[in-house]
Amino acid sequence: MTALRDILLRQIATTGPMPVSDYMTTCLLHPEHGYYTTRDPLGRAGDFITAPEISQMFGELIGLCLAQSWIDQGQPSPFVLAELGPGRGTLMADILRTTAKVPGFSDAVQVHLVEASPTLRASQSKLIPNATWHDNIDTLPQLPLFLVANEFFDALPIRQFVRDGAGWRERVIGAEQNVLTFGLSGAAPLSDLAHRLDDTQDGDLVETCPALPGIMRQISTRIETFGGAALIIDYGDWHSLGDTLQALQDHQTIDPLHHPGDADLTSHVDFEAIAQHASPAAFTRVTPQGVFLERLGITERAKTLATPLSGQALENHIAAHHRLTHPEQMGHLFKVIGIFPTAATPPPGLET
Repeated sequence: MTALRDILLRQIATTGPMPVSDYMTTCLLHPEHGYYTTRDPLGRAGDFITAPEISQMFGELIGLCLAQSWIDQGQPSPFVLAELGPGRGTLMADILRTTAKVPGFSDAVQVHLVEASPTLRASQSKLIPNATWHDNIDTLPQLPLFLVANEFFDALPIRQFVRDGAGWRERVIGAEQNVLTFGLSGAAPLSDLAHRLDDTQDGDLVETCPALPGIMRQISTRIETFGGAALIIDYGDWHSLGDTLQALQDHQTIDPLHHPGDADLTSHVDFEAIAQHASPAAFTRVTPQGVFLERLGITERAKTLATPLSGQALENHIAAHHRLTHPEQMGHLFKVIGIFPTAATPPPGLET
C-alpha cells in the first residue's frame, strides 16, 4: 500500500483507465510521491546501479570520446557539455576530471544538466557546483552541443499497443476491487503503427515513446546546426516487440503495478525509433556497450588502474571491468548510438 496507489485509484474511478505512459509519469514524477522526486534511487542502498557508479573507467572513456569529437570538429569555443538524467553526477564528474587534461577543453566548456528530480539535483550540485540545470532540453544554449544520455531514454514513459487484426488495442491500467490491473482499450487503426502491420501478428505487443521524437529532434537539430555529438547509451535493441515494462525495487524485479511511487519503472529502448528521429543529423550503427568500450581502450585502462591494486580491491576492479563489457552482463544488453553532424566524422568507437 502506498499513498500514490490511493491517488491513482481515485483518478481511475473519476476519469477511467489510464495509458501506461500516464501511469509511469505519475509514478516517477508525482510532486509529492513520485519515485524520482522523493529519493536518490542509485547505488547499493537504492534500487539500481548505473555504469558510472560501477567504475570510473566508464566516465573516463566517455569523456575522451567526446573530447576527441570536439577536437575533430575544430575545438569550438564556447560549447555546451550536457547530460540528460545525470543521476548523482558521477558520470559528468568523471568526464570533467578526464577532459581537464585536454588543452583548451576546460576553458571552452559550459556544463548543463537536464534533471527533473530535486533530490538528484542536490546530489549533482555537490560534485558539479558550476553546472546549470534545466527541466528539459529546450532551454539549452544555442551553441555546439556535446551530449551524453546514459540510461535516460529507458525512463521515458511509454505506451503499449496489442495488435488486433488491422487495428490496435492500447494497454491501459484500471482497477478491480481497489486493485490496479491491466486491461485493453477497444481496437482501432493507428496511423503511427501502420508500418508495424508488416512485421507483427495478432496478439503482438509493441511499445512507443511519445516524448522520444521531440527530444531527438532537439538534439539532432542543434548538433546539425551548431556542431557537436551525442552518445546515447541504454539497454534495449533495434526493434520494439514485446512487453518490456519493468519495475525495480531493492535491486529486485517486481510487478509494475505493485508499490507505485516506491519502485523504478523503465522499459527497453527502441534504438530504431532513435535513428528514425535523428534527422537532420547523422547517426551511427547501434553498437553493444562492451564493443564500444573495448574500441575506446577500456582493457588497457583497466590494466593501468590495476597495477597498484591487490586483494579485494583488485578483485572488485576486475569484476567492474567484466560487468561493463562482458556479453552476459552489461556488455551486450546495453547499446550505444552516436549522433553527429552530417559533415563530420562519427564519435570514436562508433561506425556508420
